[in-house]
Amino acid sequence: AAADLNKVRESIVDIIESDAEKRGDGTSLAGTYIRLAWHSCGTYQKSDNSGGSDGARMRFHPEANYGANAGLDVARNSLEPVKAKFPELSYADLYTYAGVVAVEESGGPKIPFAAGRTDAVDGSTSDPKDRLPEADKGSRKGTIQHVRDIFGRMGFTDQEIVALLGAHAMGRCHTDRSGYWGPWTNAETTFSNEYFRLLVEERWSPKVTHNGKPWTGPDQYEDA
Repeated sequence: AAADLNKVRESIVDIIESDAEKRGDGTSLAGTYIRLAWHSCGTYQKSDNSGGSDGARMRFHPEANYGANAGLDVARNSLEPVKAKFPELSYADLYTYAGVVAVEESGGPKIPFAAGRTDAVDGSTSDPKDRLPEADKGSRKGTIQHVRDIFGRMGFTDQEIVALLGAHAMGRCHTDRSGYWGPWTNAETTFSNEYFRLLVEERWSPKVTHNGKPWTGPDQYEDA
C-alpha cells in the first residue's frame, strides 16, 4: 500500500518544529530540506534523461561526496525516523516531499506532488563529476556562464533560472559547508520574495570582518 502523504507530512513537520525548538535561535531545517530536495533533483540532464531525484543516489558515493552536497547528511539523517515509520515510501520520494512540505509550511505555494520514485541500490549510475552548481567560478562572467550551463543542462531558461534562485530566501550559508556565512534574508524560515527585494534595494559591500576578526573566507558581499 502507498504511504499516506498526509501522515508523512505530519511527521516531517514534527521534525522541523521539534528541531527548531531545540535550536532556539530562529533557524530551522526547512531551508535545508528545500536544499535536499533541490540537490536531489539538480543532477538532472535533459539530453539523456539521466540524473534527477529518482534513485535517491545522494545516499551513495559519488553524489554524497559532491562538494555542493556538504552538510546534507544532517537532513538525510533527520528523516530516517520518517523512513522507518513509512518503509513503503522510497527515499527518493521522501527527500523530494520533504522539500515540498518545507516550502508549503513556510508560507510558499501549494506544490503538486506525486509519489512513485524508486531507490537505487548504489551510486554506480551517478556522474562521477559534480553536476551541481558552484557558488563562485572566479569571475562574474565565469559564474554567470556556469549557472547557465548547469541550469541549461536541465532545460531551464534564463527567466526560470532567476525564479529558482529566489529560493535562497530560505536558509543560510555555513562556513563549514559552502565557506560563506550568514542568512540570505532577515526572515530565513519564511518563503518570500525577500531575496529579490533585498538584492535590489539594499547597498552591498565586500565582507571584511567576521565576529570582530578579519574575514578569511571566499569573496562575499553583505548589506552595508
